[in-house]
Amino acid sequence: MTSFQTWLPHQKSNASDDLLLKLQAENDSFPDQTISLTFLRQLPVDVFPASDLAIAKIEHLQPDVVICCGMAESRSRLTVEAGATPRYLVAQVYWFIYYLLLQPILSLKGLSYCLPAFFGNETSFETQLLKTAVDLEKLVEGLTETEISHDAGKFVCEGLYYQLLRYFQDYSPTTGCIFVHVPVLTPENLATILTDFRLIISRIALWSNLQHQSRRRDATTAA
Repeated sequence: MTSFQTWLPHQKSNASDDLLLKLQAENDSFPDQTISLTFLRQLPVDVFPASDLAIAKIEHLQPDVVICCGMAESRSRLTVEAGATPRYLVAQVYWFIYYLLLQPILSLKGLSYCLPAFFGNETSFETQLLKTAVDLEKLVEGLTETEISHDAGKFVCEGLYYQLLRYFQDYSPTTGCIFVHVPVLTPENLATILTDFRLIISRIALWSNLQHQSRRRDATTAA
């Protein structure tokens, strides 16, 4: 399970890391299941270093499931991302140009309209969409504070998700991988968010076990 560092001056913490920290402190969150959690917390808010660290950890541990988490300050519920595109590459160039070259003369809004003309449009990115293999409809069914999202953010969250989905597609297609965006946690929403998050972990672990059983049956039948 991964989380990110903060990236803006006003942020005292990253909600994704707050959630993992809370979960990490509760060793008995899954008394009825054999679930072993490993935490890779506070990844840098930079796609390629974050991806390198995550993939190195994945290759070392060989997990059945990977759950990436990031903060979405503008959202009020947990959102599980259906997939990711390489749109984050635009954002990488966007910030580089803005901070290093054009900050005195271009606004963020103006620059956001200019960049798609140089780097492609939404349709071209959607053709490169990678989707999670996990059945998200079943994963979020009945959860009160969780919904499926089709917008992973176009920045480092989507970048990490895309890199990992591509890695699993190439090297470990049986590994389940999802990305969960976490809203800012407050005393009012923490309990319900944490309850939903525990259920997501429990359900994706069950999904992974069923996938393993199905593959074993298929292998036995083929033999």
